Amino acid sequence: MDMNQYLDMFIEESKEHLQAINEQLLLLEKNPTDVSIVNEIFRSAHTLKGMSATMGYEDLAQLTHQMENVLDSIRNNKLAVTTEILDVVFQSIDDLEAMVTSIAEGGDGKRDVSEVVSKLESIENGTFGIEEVAATVMEADSEEKVVQTYDGYEYAVLQQSKEQGFEPYEITVTLREDCLLRGVRVFMVFEALEQLGEVIRTTPSVELLEEEKFDFEFSITFVSNVAMEEIQNRILKVSEVDHVHIEAINVDEPPREQEETKPVQQEQVTQPVVQEVAEVTPVKDVKQETNTKNKANQAANKTIRVNIERLDILMNLFEELVIDRGRLEQISKELNDVELQETVERMARISGDLQSIILNMRMVPVETVFNRFPRMVRQLARDLGKQVDLEIIGADTELDRTVIDEIGDPLVHLIRNALDHGLEMPDVRKEKGKSEIGTIKLKAYHSGNHVFIEIQDDGAGINRDKVLQKAISRGVVTEQQAVTMTDRQVFELILSSGFSTADKLSDISGRGVGLDVVKNTIESLGGSLTIDSVEGAGSTFAIQLPLTLSIISALLVEIKKEKYAIPLSSIIETAIVHQSDILSAHGQKVIDFRGNVVPLIFLKDIFEVPEDGVKEEYHSVVLVRKGDKTAGLVVNSFIGQQEIVLKSLGSYLDSVFAISGATILGDGQVALIIDCNALIK
Repeated sequence: MDMNQYLDMFIEESKEHLQAINEQLLLLEKNPTDVSIVNEIFRSAHTLKGMSATMGYEDLAQLTHQMENVLDSIRNNKLAVTTEILDVVFQSIDDLEAMVTSIAEGGDGKRDVSEVVSKLESIENGTFGIEEVAATVMEADSEEKVVQTYDGYEYAVLQQSKEQGFEPYEITVTLREDCLLRGVRVFMVFEALEQLGEVIRTTPSVELLEEEKFDFEFSITFVSNVAMEEIQNRILKVSEVDHVHIEAINVDEPPREQEETKPVQQEQVTQPVVQEVAEVTPVKDVKQETNTKNKANQAANKTIRVNIERLDILMNLFEELVIDRGRLEQISKELNDVELQETVERMARISGDLQSIILNMRMVPVETVFNRFPRMVRQLARDLGKQVDLEIIGADTELDRTVIDEIGDPLVHLIRNALDHGLEMPDVRKEKGKSEIGTIKLKAYHSGNHVFIEIQDDGAGINRDKVLQKAISRGVVTEQQAVTMTDRQVFELILSSGFSTADKLSDISGRGVGLDVVKNTIESLGGSLTIDSVEGAGSTFAIQLPLTLSIISALLVEIKKEKYAIPLSSIIETAIVHQSDILSAHGQKVIDFRGNVVPLIFLKDIFEVPEDGVKEEYHSVVLVRKGDKTAGLVVNSFIGQQEIVLKSLGSYLDSVFAISGATILGDGQVALIIDCNALIK
């Protein structure tokens, strides 16, 4: 069988399972006695092992198998969870992620995992060199069979079915470990059984089975008047079913209530519980209720995986449609034909709805970026000897996929920066009257057409005087400028290239080292970065990002005979200014606008537009902002607001000053898109 057809599915599902294991391991570290967490980790590891073996990635399967053995010892209470053991498991995850990345990049997924496998083996056999590792032997017989438990209601249904001539069975179905579509096989098993009798209950639940959150084995409580052999043969006809075990249920015994898992050391006493059942639901009603629930769950989970490249193609095609829509609107105005105008307006409404749907399809929760940080913070905190609590708020906030792909590295740097140089050492925090455990908050939220991401720490904050002294000594600002600067303007000096106030630079970060790259990346996405800080209390880095980069609303303006587009997200308002209202201050043209001095930027000079000899008495001004800074862009006239498609200028023109791209207008002309962030210093 050609397994390449399953490669994309394997890569995506492997990444999902590894991320799930990462998250669950962090939970396990906080709740080391919670067996349910270990079961979740084991389930993901077991599935990953089966997938890897099926696809022929032996190193990946070998490492996962050994990690699975350790997890099995933990969940069977033969091994106690310690930080040192989890460190080795995390190391295993790092290797697994590296192998999956290699496969995704076209490699063979091979990696020398002998060292970490050896560590896992020593943990499993009790020779791992850590005092805290101690085996806890189960008091119960390891051969003891697990007994299914039923509540009073289920037991009454089974009894009634027995009275009606049906035989209750407990069916255990085991799928082959190379089964790729387990949810489909479960559905096919249900389809086969429903022709022979009634499904009363499943273990795990129907929801978990449909979401494939189970190992390769599941159980079904089933009633039927058909012989065991026929039931078994019918299930075995389903492809990729490896084994079927059927056992009759003795309904003469009193029901056992399901109990919560207790520590091994505690004696567990199970007493029979008898419940009065006022009314027993007929078996047919149980089936109808189960089927209704199944259909509702199936309706809620009708999703498909779509390769991002297909969405990119779809977006590109729609961008062409937007350009043609603008052209039709232009022609419609010129011809002034009523029927044509009505048709164009209707097409504009429909394409607007289509645009909204396509953009929403490309939206991805920032959780896909945020979920890598808890593991990173844990490791960095251990390396630095600090205690850190990472709080994530608003992980379900959505951003365009293109923005998500670019924002990961800047966030990594800001978090490392906050942890390394923002938070103090535990003893220093204690001396200051703070909790020894520092806090980093990662928060995302929508506001208008933007998404804001904040990284906040309760550390030492930024020393204003120290930043100013360093900036003056480096010639970044003059002493005269320093006197008039606000706190935020001073803090943002650390975003200058190569600027750092750290007394000692580490390999993790420096307070300012590389922050200019972070700033440039964010601004290249049409966003901005601001900093607030209170010395001794902490700092907040706030990132503002556009929801999408592909289709934006812009104000079209004219400079002499050339047309430009200014993104609406940067515009505060527009104004008409008389020549006499323009003043000069420190060699800069400014205006007094609503009590504030706003510098003017004449775009005809910036873009070297040829003069036509006409002196303007009035000037059209577009007021734009970048963080808390404002400037007025002077143009000749406003054309109007329009949705435009942002097109790159290509690699040959990738460094044109103050131009972020271009768009094609309705009349076929090309308009350059102005990058306001580059114009405001």
